[in-house]
Amino acid sequence: MSAIRHSPAAERNQAPILAALERLLPQRAVVLEIASGTGQHAAHFAAAMPRWDWQPSDVDAAGVASIDERCAGLANVRPALLLDVLGVQWAGVPASVDAIFCANLLHISPWATCAALMKVAARYLAENGLLVLYGPYIVDGEPTAPSNVAFDADLRARDARWGLRRLADVTAEAAGAGLVLRERIAMPANNLLLAWARAASADAGDASATRPQDAER
Repeated sequence: MSAIRHSPAAERNQAPILAALERLLPQRAVVLEIASGTGQHAAHFAAAMPRWDWQPSDVDAAGVASIDERCAGLANVRPALLLDVLGVQWAGVPASVDAIFCANLLHISPWATCAALMKVAARYLAENGLLVLYGPYIVDGEPTAPSNVAFDADLRARDARWGLRRLADVTAEAAGAGLVLRERIAMPANNLLLAWARAASADAGDASATRPQDAER
């Protein structure tokens, strides 16, 4: 029986995320993906960019199986790692990576995950590397789309530790790890793609501040 899982959301968002990554990352890069889930992003991005060396990971053993089966035959996708951001075991993770990519994790995990993720980035990112986060956020001073308000309420009803994160809070955690927001990109379905860099290598210009479109998730 196939172990492959499928996420309709991952299928919908993979094209716009890839377009952003193609602009942000070099054509040749080692990328660590945190919380790869079904493996759809790993497979789609690696197939499109064969010189990206993609290291997927997931906290769930069934997720690891799905990733490996889906990505079988892609020479630039490494075997998925069983990895918990809140844990201490990092065997198999490349010593230095050009990018860390993570989609839709912070709002479905305890808040401590955010600080842990920033520490991972500070530890493994190359000097000019990027931490790229994708998902919905609450931005102070900007209206939150009704769909995101409803999504936040649903998440908190399912688990009190979950919920959409304030961009300001995430920024503060990043600063504590020596990271600054280099770019903010509006994505479909009221999501944002955020690119964080080491403070010393971040772009001297202000991060872009385009607003997310009001669209169905």
